[in-house]
Amino acid sequence: MKVYIIGAGPGAPDLLTLRGARLIETCPVVFYTGSLVPKEVIARARRDAQVYDSSGMDLEEITAILKRAHGRNLDVARVHTGDPSIFGSTAEQVRRMEELGIEYEIIPGVSSFTAAAAALGKELTLPELSQTIIITRAEGRTPMPKREKLGDLGVHQATLVLFLSAALAAKVARELVPHYGKDCPVAAVERASWPDQKIVWGTLGDIASKLKKEKVTRDAIIIVGRVLTSKDFADSRLYASDFTHMYRKAKIGERR
Repeated sequence: MKVYIIGAGPGAPDLLTLRGARLIETCPVVFYTGSLVPKEVIARARRDAQVYDSSGMDLEEITAILKRAHGRNLDVARVHTGDPSIFGSTAEQVRRMEELGIEYEIIPGVSSFTAAAAALGKELTLPELSQTIIITRAEGRTPMPKREKLGDLGVHQATLVLFLSAALAAKVARELVPHYGKDCPVAAVERASWPDQKIVWGTLGDIASKLKKEKVTRDAIIIVGRVLTSKDFADSRLYASDFTHMYRKAKIGERR
């Protein structure tokens, strides 16, 4: 018996990986987060599968069902939204499974932040402008480690990706303006890749008011950084004519 922790992707059913789809189709027990995972993804489950919506359960209830499946030697497809490695509440479930001796495997998925970048048509790392992405969130009910306050992270002026922070946009702006400036571009993508996807563009100076006007308060990724609008960046060396590597030799007459 094994529990497969599957990243279902950001929302669009066809962004589910082939491996994840195969496991959902074959496992006799399917667990999914009903508030975030599309029904089309779970519709793949076999007709006789035991299907559970975990959105109304607490950790102990989830663990009890996994323990019961383990006792009956039934594989479980535990379906999470996005990728399980980022704000997925995965580690606490893994800890319980390890305590119970339940074997597990994590199947990666397309993260909502990469789906958001795709929706914006943007690359988040531009040569000589930003080569670093910081993935974090604003401090809410769950406290942040002292060394990971937004103001401290903002010092780097890297491309910043914020999960779970749309309702705290004013706080985000206050903490980041001293480092990025009020004119720094910001984009918020609500429900990236879903049919009702919404994009809100702004700056640190006005994004809070724009999100409030658009009633964007949850299920949104906020991206902060000059990469969103800058046209002033260097070309990558990867495709430079004088850049050689094991797959491309220098052209005759060019210096190596």
